[in-house]
Amino acid sequence: MVFEMDELIDILSEIKPDVDFETCDTLIDDEMLDSFDIVTIVGELNDAFDIEITPADIVPENFNSAESMWEMIQRLQD
Repeated sequence: MVFEMDELIDILSEIKPDVDFETCDTLIDDEMLDSFDIVTIVGELNDAFDIEITPADIVPENFNSAESMWEMIQRLQD
C-alpha cells in the first residue's frame, strides 16, 4: 500500500488543529506538542501506516516536524 504525506498531515491536524504541520519544524522544541499528544500521535501512526514506533523512536528529532515524522514512517515501513 502506498501512503502519502497528506495522510500524515490529516492525522496530525485532527489531533492538533491549531498547529500548522505543513511548515512548522519546531513542534517539540517550541512545546507545540506535549507528551499526551505524542502518545496519541504514535498510536494513530502505528494504526494508519501499519508500523510499530518503539520507545527508541520517540525522540525529538523524529517528532519536530511532519517531515521528520514522515521520514521515520518510511524508515519503519522498510
